[in-house]
Amino acid sequence: MTEIRSEDSVRAGTSSPLVQQVNSGNWLEQEEAQSLRAEVFYQRAVHAYMTMQPALNVIGMRDGSEKVFGRGYHVLPIWKDRMDSRTWVPTPNADVIYSMSYLDLKETGPLVVNAPANVIGMFTDFFQRTITDVGAIGPDRARGGLYLLLPPGYDGHVPGGYYTFSSSTYNVFLFFRTLMGQGNGEPDPAAGVAVAEGTRVFPLWTPEKDATAMSFPNASGQRLDMMYPTDFAYWTKLKEFVDYEPVSAIEPELRGVLASIGIIKGNPFEPNEWQRAQLDRALRDAPRMILALAQLGREDQRNLYYDDRRWQVAWAGGTAEWMQETYLDLNTRARFFQYAYSSAPAMNIHSTGAGSKYPFTYHDADGEFLHGSHTYKLHLPPGIPAGLFWAATAYNITDGTMPETDQLLPSTNGYYEIPENDDGSLDIWFGPNKPDGAVDAAFVQTVPDRHFLVALRLYGTEAAFYDQTWRPDDITEVK
Repeated sequence: MTEIRSEDSVRAGTSSPLVQQVNSGNWLEQEEAQSLRAEVFYQRAVHAYMTMQPALNVIGMRDGSEKVFGRGYHVLPIWKDRMDSRTWVPTPNADVIYSMSYLDLKETGPLVVNAPANVIGMFTDFFQRTITDVGAIGPDRARGGLYLLLPPGYDGHVPGGYYTFSSSTYNVFLFFRTLMGQGNGEPDPAAGVAVAEGTRVFPLWTPEKDATAMSFPNASGQRLDMMYPTDFAYWTKLKEFVDYEPVSAIEPELRGVLASIGIIKGNPFEPNEWQRAQLDRALRDAPRMILALAQLGREDQRNLYYDDRRWQVAWAGGTAEWMQETYLDLNTRARFFQYAYSSAPAMNIHSTGAGSKYPFTYHDADGEFLHGSHTYKLHLPPGIPAGLFWAATAYNITDGTMPETDQLLPSTNGYYEIPENDDGSLDIWFGPNKPDGAVDAAFVQTVPDRHFLVALRLYGTEAAFYDQTWRPDDITEVK
């Protein structure tokens, strides 16, 4: 006799798990479907924000620079009196001379850059992927030389005699740093400026008489906003970038993410009301999400330089491209480009006597976040392993700008005459007010009621840093 089963048991017994899970095989209520679609859109927008941060970071720098100094391959702004807190840019270095420009290979075709000797620099594409280091870690090995930059897909003649590299984007970031000289108890920028002004840039196929003469405007001493957008311009500038650059510059899967929020090369970007709401929501939430990841830290702690100290490495022990052994570290990369810019092998590989290291910390010795209302001491043991120079700088935690106080240079470095302790060690102070007995050169002023981080730069990093026979002490609060 055939068993008669109830309707529910028949439905359950003959339905796949997903049919059972999702509304018993029926379409969703219209309101729920609309809500879920908006949530997917929002999540894709957050993902797009985090993965496009490297590009928007350098686009903000380019737009802020060109607004003040003009544009063109011949324009190379130099911070001739050092970069201070009036320049809004992620983690600037007040202790070298900066030269930064933005090249457009779509406009000019192949460009030649005559790099002076003893530059510490790089070229990157506009995703800030390194094209090549320049200087001691680059092919010129600090001797200087002619670099030929080819646009994406270039199939013309490539002459010899150059260090030749292809860019994956038409836009290229030129970032040179040059060392200051030793003045009377303080650094002297003139030597670094003179080297930087030896840079020459010209189109490969332009006759010499037609190449535009170089311009080296002084970027120091004025208010400059070179930060990435925090409003809807984040999306519109991203759309302009996608339209301008070749399809090959962005992987198809990531283009799919962008397409899902309406950013498609060659198509209008016209979000409707509900889409605009989710894009605005992502602009509010994504920066806070990135900050939260940094605040809570990594469970694997591979970002720590030492087993017993708070100092961190910006690449979490991976490559300069944030590659770990089997994956690309998206979270760490997003955080880096929230508060910093430019990444190259010279910053991350173990190159003794060349290259540079940038240990940084958010925390004091007790694990508390550094706070601008408190006073701290950083003790540096004798024999700082920096063959070129060292520097210690305070930054705002959210975007890496310099805290602006009466002290426009929130930094100190090895060019200053800082009193040594009996054993040759140094003490550097951070706080809202200079402690009694501390000299100006050993004090970095902070903004009360605002958290900050400290970066310790070591240029020409020596073996004692790599084998950890020299370690900076943790920063300690002084009550």
